[in-house]
Amino acid sequence: MQNLPGKTAFVTGGASGIGLGIAKALLRAGMNVVIADIRPDHLAQASAELGTPARVLALQLDVTDRAAYARAADAAEARFGKIHLLCNNAGVAVVGPTELATFADWDWVLGVNLGGVVNGIVTILPRILGHGEGGHIVNTSSMSGLVPHGGATIYGTSKGAVLSMMECMRPELESRGVICSAFCPGAVQSNIAEAGKTRPAALGDSGYGEADKRRQQNTSFFHLFRSKEEVGERVLQGILNDELYILTHSEFRQGVEERAQAMCAAVPDLPENEEYKRTFSFLFRNPIHSAEAARQHKRGKT
Repeated sequence: MQNLPGKTAFVTGGASGIGLGIAKALLRAGMNVVIADIRPDHLAQASAELGTPARVLALQLDVTDRAAYARAADAAEARFGKIHLLCNNAGVAVVGPTELATFADWDWVLGVNLGGVVNGIVTILPRILGHGEGGHIVNTSSMSGLVPHGGATIYGTSKGAVLSMMECMRPELESRGVICSAFCPGAVQSNIAEAGKTRPAALGDSGYGEADKRRQQNTSFFHLFRSKEEVGERVLQGILNDELYILTHSEFRQGVEERAQAMCAAVPDLPENEEYKRTFSFLFRNPIHSAEAARQHKRGKT
């Protein structure tokens, strides 16, 4: 979806960090932007930072609330008309040993990071398909979705799921004019370490209380992280280029390569059943992967 001016974007978690960076880039590209966020203080600050009130709509939204999500989509359409771009960006995190995780830790992170994305898809995708003008969906995954690591089991599970969601939806929807992209950033200057402030009381039983406190207090590495403006521009370029994977950090190249090599090495060396291959050929490869490799090669990447 390259023709962005005058169209409307709906960005969850849009009032700070990555979401605000995306909103700023899309606004500069000429789009109307809906920033949906659970924190009213962030919405007020973001509205002031974005300016251009005629093209920005700030909505308080808990992405786990399906009825509220539908009302927010209705409000966006009432203000700007059709929604063309959905950025499922709202996210939370807990980190630490898997054995310390409670059911509440799992339910909270998966409820926001995966359930919130599902709610966005179910609520807004039919509206995009309904107007027939094409569109784009961006799921904010993470490099933790591509290169999982110990100590982030719940977070990595949620981010791997939303990445796979885009890989499944891309071949289904591209021919219908809706592009799907997985945004996998590395470290970004964001407020995700403060996500615990919005954690529902009903899901407050956490095994990671001390770890969360340390994350909130430790900002000594922020100078190593990308700014929200940098990653926002990267998402914009990924949208304009119809990229399947939108990545931000070259430092992860070795990890991505090693994971792919490990998977290839694990494929068994057995005689192949040709009838099985013919009958279920659609299962054995996803054409979006070769298409993405060709797209990146054409752009001068190998």
